[in-house]
Amino acid sequence: MPTRMPRSGTAAHRLNASWAYCVRLPMLLQMVVLIANGEEMAQTAKVAFAAMMLMSPTLALAGPSEDANATIDRWSAAYGTNDPETIAKTYCPTAILLGTVSPVISEGTQAIIKYFTPIKGSGNTNTIEERRTITINDSAAMVAGFYTFTRMVDGKPVPGPSRFTMLVTKQGNEWCIAHHHSSPHVLPKN
Repeated sequence: MPTRMPRSGTAAHRLNASWAYCVRLPMLLQMVVLIANGEEMAQTAKVAFAAMMLMSPTLALAGPSEDANATIDRWSAAYGTNDPETIAKTYCPTAILLGTVSPVISEGTQAIIKYFTPIKGSGNTNTIEERRTITINDSAAMVAGFYTFTRMVDGKPVPGPSRFTMLVTKQGNEWCIAHHHSSPHVLPKN
């Protein structure tokens, strides 16, 4: 059964067109270099290839939404290391954390390290299940969603469904978490 192509002009169509560029342009460069006689033609082919790549829609730089979500993915991976200092590095120096199991506001790097100290070497993990992103501007995005903490209790994994909101900002050239609120996720009753 043939696959149905997306309508022209849709995001899916642009994505398919982008993949076509990715596949065709390197092949085109190889053909031009093989045909070229001498180093001058090969250099011209390389310049032409670079120009075509710059015009390709696949070379779009990541935007605030992608950068913010990459920061959150970095946080989740850091949480899995169970190292408080590694986790704290994903936060801005003056970040505010309203932790899932904390009765206080943790503000700043040292307070965030203190909050995460009980998980050191625990084997706890975090899995992000669903999220939504709102881009505020070029250097800030708000992300909300659901994740599950799997905490090791007496050597057995205990899932803790939770929900989160994170404000992720760009400070200098780095993206970091400026605000993080986490609370237990009340699951619907059946």
